[in-house]
Amino acid sequence: MERKGATDASAAEQPATPQADRQLDTERLGRLLGDPGLAWLLERVRQRLAGGRPLTGTVTLARPDERQRQAAERLLGRAPSAGRSLTVRLDAVDAILRRSGAGPDGLGAAVVALTGPVAVQAEVRDREERAWEEVYAPLGALAAGLTGWAERIRRDGLVRRLARTPETAGPLVTAAVRALCELPADPPTSRATFAARHLSGAHALDEGTPLATLVLSGLRSLTGFSDGAGAEWRREAWASAGLLKDDVSSTVLTLNLRGTPALDWMADVGEPAVLTLRSLSRHAPVRVATATGAVHVCENPAVLSAAADAFGSACPPMVCLQGQPSAAALTLLRGLSDHGAELFYHGDFDWGGVRVAAALRRGVPWRPWRYTAADYRAAVDKVTEPQPLPGVSAATPWDPALAVALAEHGVRVEEESVLDDLLSDLERGARGRGAWQSGG
Repeated sequence: MERKGATDASAAEQPATPQADRQLDTERLGRLLGDPGLAWLLERVRQRLAGGRPLTGTVTLARPDERQRQAAERLLGRAPSAGRSLTVRLDAVDAILRRSGAGPDGLGAAVVALTGPVAVQAEVRDREERAWEEVYAPLGALAAGLTGWAERIRRDGLVRRLARTPETAGPLVTAAVRALCELPADPPTSRATFAARHLSGAHALDEGTPLATLVLSGLRSLTGFSDGAGAEWRREAWASAGLLKDDVSSTVLTLNLRGTPALDWMADVGEPAVLTLRSLSRHAPVRVATATGAVHVCENPAVLSAAADAFGSACPPMVCLQGQPSAAALTLLRGLSDHGAELFYHGDFDWGGVRVAAALRRGVPWRPWRYTAADYRAAVDKVTEPQPLPGVSAATPWDPALAVALAEHGVRVEEESVLDDLLSDLERGARGRGAWQSGG
């Protein structure tokens, strides 16, 4: 009885067809390998080609159906091995193709002819890595303060997650570098105005865009703005580099500063005043009405409020950050410092507090106001109900021993807990201020 597939098998033993008769070879190649039951075999060959592996040895299909068994039998001209799996020797298929003339260049060329080109994975990876290197090339134009950030985003894959492909990532990185090279913005400006001036348009840095995410990551590294989340945190993070949602949202709380009729009136009655970035940008820097030129800066509004209650118009000038330094606070304090004021800072004795202090120190010079390791140890000794110190440690460059002491004691001391000491300092300043005012 004639075996099924014998016609193709005998054809496979015939000499190769003439080189000119390419149409016949294509038809024969289709008869030999084009059966749908051999699709799994062609896919295995493509996988080996893509991986750069040789087309030798065997390939096995677990639990083949009858159509797949029959297709393999027709190709090989004999029944394949029995069992629950189907095994085909690639060398045998290669030899059949070469002898038949349908595939004179062997199995690999035949599969490519039938199914299309195969990209070798190693070559694809090499090309892709070279493309990504070109994407990151513009990062070399960044200032020294951003080199660490540039290395970090290469390692953690932020750009790849935002852009997915080198073709999309290239313009993204170029635009981010262009923006970061112009930051921090001085004087502060709205984000839309900055984007219209330096990028593709006023909406280039809108919330949620890949470019806004990448630039925000970079400017936080530039300004040292602490980690956080939420719309308010993002607004202040942008503002730390001088990019504002608008010029009235960023504010700073003050006491007894002078320089405008409104401020002079508030100082005369000893009441706190809230200044917007708009007012600070449009008017001359606030002058300090004090003989010593000292301005006390605190972190929490309760300290400034207690000082206003205790000393009123006699209280030395004060500025309250209310957390991370806002664009308005930085603009005010830079102006005061540039006009000869000496800034004295106090904040919470915890890791968040020292990060606020460090962020302020990067923007404006200040001296500690009861904010050293010795002050912390003295405050800890007075605490009756110690609070644990949460969070991740941070450096205290104005007094490295403070970070050591915080880690050693592990106790949080809020600014309000040392309010009496702070008010005592301000009282001495109030007496001197009163004498200066009466002699004035």
